[in-house]
Amino acid sequence: MTEEHWKLINYLRNYYQQFGIAPMIRKICKDCGVDMKKLYELFPTGPAKGACKLAGLAKPTGCV
Repeated sequence: MTEEHWKLINYLRNYYQQFGIAPMIRKICKDCGVDMKKLYELFPTGPAKGACKLAGLAKPTGCV
């Protein structure tokens, strides 16, 4: 995994630890400074579902 993967995974873990839920995709894009296209390149299984799985978090609310 690249440095960008770890940046997003650490962001997800910190956000979950602080708020108890996974952030919405738009929040991830805004806070991490990446666009949605880049998120899908980094996590082809889906930025929310795939990234949360790698971060060790539960599947986000509203995820099918």
